[in-house]
Amino acid sequence: MKQRVDLHTHTSASDGTDSPAELVDNARKAGLAAVAITDHDTLSGLAEASARARECGDIEFVRGVEVSTGTDQGEMHIVGLWVPEDCEPLEKALAAMRAKRGERNERILAKLDTLGIHLTMDDVLREAGGESVGRPHIARALVSAGHVRTITEAFDLYLGSTGKAYLAKDVMDPEEAVSIMAKIGCSVFIAHPMLKPYPPGWIEEFVKRLQPFGLCGIEAWHSEHTEADSRAVIGIARRHHLCVSGGSDYHGRNKPRISLGTGYGSLLVSTDAFGRLKQWREEQGLPC
Repeated sequence: MKQRVDLHTHTSASDGTDSPAELVDNARKAGLAAVAITDHDTLSGLAEASARARECGDIEFVRGVEVSTGTDQGEMHIVGLWVPEDCEPLEKALAAMRAKRGERNERILAKLDTLGIHLTMDDVLREAGGESVGRPHIARALVSAGHVRTITEAFDLYLGSTGKAYLAKDVMDPEEAVSIMAKIGCSVFIAHPMLKPYPPGWIEEFVKRLQPFGLCGIEAWHSEHTEADSRAVIGIARRHHLCVSGGSDYHGRNKPRISLGTGYGSLLVSTDAFGRLKQWREEQGLPC
């Protein structure tokens, strides 16, 4: 009997390397009972993945998205699961954000040009498999053109927050992202809340800030979370009557050490935990 699910993964529609259909196939090979695709700021891979899962018939597919938002502690990501097919408000908000990101990409290329590094947008688009185009694709273009040896070097020297060509991203307010997704029937979670250190109590205050807008949960299990991190998140969830979710944050070859369903090897998001999420949705009168 399958015991494991993965509710946080990425495809070539954003910054992963598997096509949506390939990711579903790979999730089946990994023995997963269910998988969600949560590409960054785009829904463009969901139809292909959903069709592939229906064709296979032996894996449950959850339509998802990971939305970038801004806070006083930097960027925070919000995951929406069970994105309905009719989701025009979310589509419009994401399209507006991608348009702003396109302008930022052009400005980054202009900054690189002043540093003597000449890339065109066509060079970047060749590295992108979908409509969500950003710094990971510029990094790959830098590698392909021989300006750096690795993606890590591209971020360290040019694209990371201390890089010579860095520009801050224009993102949604977290309240807006949560509200839009909750209103169309998504289950909405704070993604990987222990990925970096925050001031004591900050995550809990962030939870309380977003609950009135429809936040239903928080990711307890993630490839970068320790067991202590997961226990701490579960404690926050219990105190605030939240659901818990999680996943590997799989990106294919872009994060080659992270495997579907198991992360670095010890990750386990159980089918029981998945069942509790579906039960919560049923209690709210929401479809699974």
